[in-house]
Amino acid sequence: MTADIVSDLLDLVAERGRAAYGREAVSQYEHAVQTALLAEQAGATPELITAALLHDVGHMIHDEGERPAEHDIDALHEGLGEAYLRRWFGAAVTEPVRLHVAAKRYLCAVDVRYRARLSPASEHSLRLQGGPFEAAAATAFRAGPHAEAAIALRRWDDEAKVPGLAMPDLRHFEPALRAALRTPPS
Repeated sequence: MTADIVSDLLDLVAERGRAAYGREAVSQYEHAVQTALLAEQAGATPELITAALLHDVGHMIHDEGERPAEHDIDALHEGLGEAYLRRWFGAAVTEPVRLHVAAKRYLCAVDVRYRARLSPASEHSLRLQGGPFEAAAATAFRAGPHAEAAIALRRWDDEAKVPGLAMPDLRHFEPALRAALRTPPS
């Protein structure tokens, strides 16, 4: 890592994001940029745009190989990503990252139409991640302070799988990341 963590994070996404995004028809890079673009288009805060861009950073830093879900391994990427990002960002970034898998489990428990729209790869990972929440877990999740942000992130996550979509360059999101830093550089 260099002294400029924002450049380092963008480089990480650019370099390691070229890998396939599981069984989806887009790369990790395309998925990250599309998710952040959807957040930006929705008028999200810089923190939530940052969370959207980096929500799957755990996939880029784990040591489980390129496609662990295909080997029925849940790499727990949401916790890895949250722990990694916590060094530079506050809870408005790290909690939606940590909770975006729980948000999928919540939405599958409370919205039959949501689950019906999951891609086959997302349905497979849902099984690895514990399946839909039981009622008590869904209630507890919904009561959490970052549930709304995690649900918004989850919905963008699910939509951000469009092959060939025209997208801005990754550096387009640099101002959002800099604004979201815990202690922005002077």
